Amino acid sequence: MQAEERVAQFNSYFKRLREEIGKVIVGQDELVEDVIIAMVANGHVLLEGVPGLGKTLLVRTLAEAMDLEFSRIQFTPDLMPADIVGTNILVENEQGRREFQFQHGPVFANIVLADEINRATPKTQSAMLEAMQERSVTVAGAIRKLEQPFLVLATQNPLEMEGTYPLPEAQLDRFLFKLMVRFPTLEELGSIIDRTTGISDAHAVNVLDAATIIEMRTLSREVVVADHVKEFALKCVLATHPDSEYATPMARQYVRYGSSPRGAQSIIVAAKVRALLDGRFNVSFDDIKHVAKQTLRHRIILNFEGEAERIDQDAIVEDVMTGASKGDELPV
Repeated sequence: MQAEERVAQFNSYFKRLREEIGKVIVGQDELVEDVIIAMVANGHVLLEGVPGLGKTLLVRTLAEAMDLEFSRIQFTPDLMPADIVGTNILVENEQGRREFQFQHGPVFANIVLADEINRATPKTQSAMLEAMQERSVTVAGAIRKLEQPFLVLATQNPLEMEGTYPLPEAQLDRFLFKLMVRFPTLEELGSIIDRTTGISDAHAVNVLDAATIIEMRTLSREVVVADHVKEFALKCVLATHPDSEYATPMARQYVRYGSSPRGAQSIIVAAKVRALLDGRFNVSFDDIKHVAKQTLRHRIILNFEGEAERIDQDAIVEDVMTGASKGDELPV
């Protein structure tokens, strides 16, 4: 199959999935697109928004639209790591002998919803680290691989902070995207009321399977990134570090720590998917700019002055996109 045909088929799959989710989710077009991009890019997503905006419904609908195994973990302060990854239990076999048997936890699924992840203790949150990074779980010295594709979509409430445990930077870094869930417009709110208070109950049906997702993922990795485009992405990441030669004045003033190398990896893999959605087999500067906020906002740690001034990390990223080290303009 020619490259043009593969790109067209990729867009057909993507469009079908997006339209199926749209049968249930009102508005939030950019949010839905970014979640699918992250899935194709083999990355996890952190959804942040106030209660009632449909974060959980979005994840459930995504699972319904694909023939994949779905599980939900409701994170609470009393949740233990074994409740997530599983544990060995003592059972009696056919011969009447007792032996340990591994009981799989809810993390053994293709799509895992980590609902209100910041309500669990750091010890429990850390149980997700290996699964998110290595796609495996280690219990009692035995490593068990997770079935692909594997995607974690975590939600957190930015308002009600009592009794919560902010995610550590090491875990935040495991998320490809951090997406902000906006409040619906007047028209969207009206459509939500019509869909949820009437007789009909909208739901999604399977339109893609695991093999198709892996096929889309493989194609995205084949997208070409020119050296000057890659250099632009890398300079943008370095510009978030206050002590870097590429740091912007805003980063030097308000940032304590900049993005990790995973930020650069995330920008590139997400930009490759964006290029395919635009019918191209090469990454452009616009692709890099389109995914910069989603990939960098949670990887920038503000200093005391930045916290006091309530500087938004998105403003830092915007500054990085337009400015560069030593007062020179970044290539565009």
